[in-house]
Amino acid sequence: MINRELIRLKVVQICYAFHQNEGRDVDVAEKELMLSMSKSYEMYNLLLLLLTEVGRMAQRYYEMRVSRLTRLGMENNENPRFVNNLFLKQLEENLQLKAFADSSKYDWSNEYNLVKNLYLQVEQAPFFQSYMESPEQSYEADRDVCRQIYRTFICNNDQLDELFEGRSLYWNDDKAIVDTFVLKTINRFTAESTSEQALLPQFQDDTVQEFAVKLLRHTLNNAAYYDKLISDQARNWTLERIALMDRVIMQVALAEITTFSSIPLSVSINEYVELAKSYSTPKSGKYVNATLDHIAKALIESNKIVKDK
Repeated sequence: MINRELIRLKVVQICYAFHQNEGRDVDVAEKELMLSMSKSYEMYNLLLLLLTEVGRMAQRYYEMRVSRLTRLGMENNENPRFVNNLFLKQLEENLQLKAFADSSKYDWSNEYNLVKNLYLQVEQAPFFQSYMESPEQSYEADRDVCRQIYRTFICNNDQLDELFEGRSLYWNDDKAIVDTFVLKTINRFTAESTSEQALLPQFQDDTVQEFAVKLLRHTLNNAAYYDKLISDQARNWTLERIALMDRVIMQVALAEITTFSSIPLSVSINEYVELAKSYSTPKSGKYVNATLDHIAKALIESNKIVKDK
């Protein structure tokens, strides 16, 4: 699940904190990076569990309404379609997700009001009402409505973002990326999926974790060299006049450019320019782009970096 996009963000965050920390211990920084990545995977599992909790809330409301109709001696005309959602039943029975829930110290049942408000919003959504009224009953429709619920009400949810920020400092910037993994997971389920359906692993293979550690260590261990490259390009600007976040982003970018020959130069530069746009000053994207472009061209001309064809 952890990909290079998320790793780049986390390495920048760890390196930024490293420069502000007087202790400056590379081993500690690596441990922080590994913990941060494990927290991202924890968020991924929690967001999948949130979907099942929405299903449980639907079950509570359905039972309350049926009970009320029974007490009043009225015919039960409540629609059980969503409480019988086939995809949600798969998710509830998934062994990997159950194991995470059993071992996790977080429980969505402790966030009753948040889940209730989320479900009540879902009930009012036109796409949900169409789903409930549709004569079509299929696994694909059940899975699709869950995907729409996630995209509409769980992605870009300020209340949920605030909750995650309060729970862990490692989750401040992860959710937008983790959301894409949750949606990818939903798409991987089929009508034939059993309780043993595999969720996304934390790391696809050993090379992903190796990329993270190598990028972090090369950045921190060669920071002085990267600073000189930046300073030489800055000309009349001293390092102290460059925003620390811009400087750190360029250090990590240069570590990637000079260390990983298989990653195209344009990919590396574009990724860090986007980080600068999101996490630094309004002018940082253009500045980081121009600086990295000039440094990379100089390194290529002097044969100090060679990219795979």
